[in-house]
Amino acid sequence: MRGAGLAGRNRWRRGAGLVLAMLAILPGCAALLPRERSVAERIAALPQAGLPLQRPVTIRWNPHLVPWIEASSDADLAVALGLVHGHLRGAQIALLRMVSRGRLAEIAGPLATEIDHALRILDFGRAAPEIERRWPPETRDFVSHFVAGLNHAVLHGPRPPEYGLLGLRREPFTPADILAIGRLAGTDINWLSYFSLLAERGQPGFARHWQRLREAGAGTARPAGEAEAALGALLQGLSRSGSNTLAIAPARSASGAAMLAADPHLGLSLPNLWLLAGMRSPSFHAVGMMIPGLPILGLGRNPDLAWGGTNLRAASSDLFDVGRLPPEAFAEREVTIRQRLWFPARRQARLSPQGPVVTDATVVPSRPGETIALRWAGHEPGDEITALLRAARARSGAEFAASFAGFAVSPQNMLYADRQGHIGRVTAALLPARRGFPAADPVLDARDPAATSPWERLRDATTLPRLADPPEGVLASANENPALWAKDPPPIGLFFSDGDRVARLRALALARPKLTPADLAAIQADTVAPKAAVLAAGLLARLDALPGGAPEPALLAPLRGWDGDYAAGSRAALVFELLLGRLVPALQPEAGGRGPETSWNFLTTFLLRDLDALPPARREAVLRAAVAGAAPLAARHRDWGSVHRMRAAHWLVNLPLLGRAFVLGTWPVGGSRETVMKTGHGLVTGPHEVSFGAMARQVSDLADPDANWFTLFGGQDGWLGSAAFADQLPLWRAGQGIRLPLQPATVAAEFPHVTVLRP
Repeated sequence: MRGAGLAGRNRWRRGAGLVLAMLAILPGCAALLPRERSVAERIAALPQAGLPLQRPVTIRWNPHLVPWIEASSDADLAVALGLVHGHLRGAQIALLRMVSRGRLAEIAGPLATEIDHALRILDFGRAAPEIERRWPPETRDFVSHFVAGLNHAVLHGPRPPEYGLLGLRREPFTPADILAIGRLAGTDINWLSYFSLLAERGQPGFARHWQRLREAGAGTARPAGEAEAALGALLQGLSRSGSNTLAIAPARSASGAAMLAADPHLGLSLPNLWLLAGMRSPSFHAVGMMIPGLPILGLGRNPDLAWGGTNLRAASSDLFDVGRLPPEAFAEREVTIRQRLWFPARRQARLSPQGPVVTDATVVPSRPGETIALRWAGHEPGDEITALLRAARARSGAEFAASFAGFAVSPQNMLYADRQGHIGRVTAALLPARRGFPAADPVLDARDPAATSPWERLRDATTLPRLADPPEGVLASANENPALWAKDPPPIGLFFSDGDRVARLRALALARPKLTPADLAAIQADTVAPKAAVLAAGLLARLDALPGGAPEPALLAPLRGWDGDYAAGSRAALVFELLLGRLVPALQPEAGGRGPETSWNFLTTFLLRDLDALPPARREAVLRAAVAGAAPLAARHRDWGSVHRMRAAHWLVNLPLLGRAFVLGTWPVGGSRETVMKTGHGLVTGPHEVSFGAMARQVSDLADPDANWFTLFGGQDGWLGSAAFADQLPLWRAGQGIRLPLQPATVAAEFPHVTVLRP
């Protein structure tokens, strides 16, 4: 009966998806068949009448539709920024609000109800009222004017094509919405790992699994079902979970000035999760990348400073067992979830002294009867907007570092290079003052003061590790363990990047006595994974030791002497990955070919060790089977790029039935999980599409205010059919950038389209 009911529900879901998709076609033809629009048409469509300005504002646009805003007051700059965000990315910002507020069922109907329930429990806007209350006057004023400009575009501008397809309505934004979107972007990447572990606790082998997770420092989620996988993909795609940043001191720079390069790693969907802008007002003079809907520069450059960042991978959350707390310790509220084409649903959300009860959500797996709460720094009244507004105005590295007091999520390694020649890094985070992490179980006891008290003593950037002016003149960050660079750091996290990328960044930067901006751009495109070469050599040694020598010598020949380069034309990379795709599931059959055991950290830590731990006969059988399984797959494909494909697609590609209409194209691409040029993937058994990786780039040379180059995977405009929707893809593929200058004469020359906004 249970199986029949499940099959019925699955048939209902498929049928509901079909009905929703067919109904969506009627008002959504503008999205399915968008009219082409030139850059000039998109500029002309900017809504200008009745703007809440004090004085005229000039916006100069370059051919890629990047705006450069000149305003005589900070308030007018904020209005113009909000207007530009709403005009270029209105539909994207509206969707970000729907996610952050748990309103996806208003788009997708009952299919998204349980995901919405989980999002309502997580409550990304929970801290907003207290953050707003604590804002300094200049932040409150800047955000309010930004929201006014955003609302002008949303309410008075042209209606984005996606609105009809998704059933979106024009709704004004509030500062609380902006804060919720910011906290959504600050999602703790550890959640996916934590949630995947909840149902496994107490099962045979969990203690060993947890110990191996900690040793490898790996924390990839293992989706358990459709809804769980959907929530995981949603949070992973929006969280700032990766990135590289490299700061170079003047002694190692060809120009004699400090330099900085940064490339964030996020979900590879269009429109990009960054937006480029330049700006000048009494307090601001900067260029850089902004998150759509947020009034801050996440990465950028002003006349005195360039900065970038990488995700710290810190544990800004803890799980607590609150099941034995008294009932009066919980606050309960009912949430109403509106469902498209269906009746509203009602769900309960409970709040414990240690945070929201996440196991009340059906998409968060857990053991029967357990009540688990999540304590997250994003529910504390930290202030990322004030921190980043101050950072954009900083005139020295020291002033930049001081800006991050109170910055909460997502935890970041912030790197800077200043005009005085200083380079440095700041740990920007709000973390509990832990003494350590649990050795046996990721869930803490809410009744234990030793577990709860660290949350009463939070550390921030003023007390977390920082570093300035290293003697070698190079600072690199790539989501690595802080223990690699900080002396005796406090307990910060469990799951970090393997360290391959940061070692490669340092090696490339130190290989030349003097570096140029072109060198930094070339480093960003590097596709070598040194530990892949080590693993390949280790596998060959064990294959060569088999009775009769290694099987399939022609197949394995490209691996001999391979340096770990995942160039698109590499035959060795293809063979290596196909071998892993057959070998790893055989070594870890309980993992089903996915989860933490397939992550790069696990492979570099345990693959050869696990092979050597097998009885000789079993090891021989596993190795021979892996080669035999990889051989026919390798015969079907020429090289790594034949199977490793980059896809450019609008995020509407996820719609049932209609999604393929939003794919712009695919092409071979180099790189891998932990190459500097990151193009993430799992185990490989054939052609696959990259969905996570390096999706924006920055290079700045402090010798010249105009020496700043930025590129987005995709384009600047989120409007379907716009000439600037995906026009930067050729630049991104070629490793080239768009110059964003700071000097007025250069701006005037390179941003020829002029819009004058009037009060």
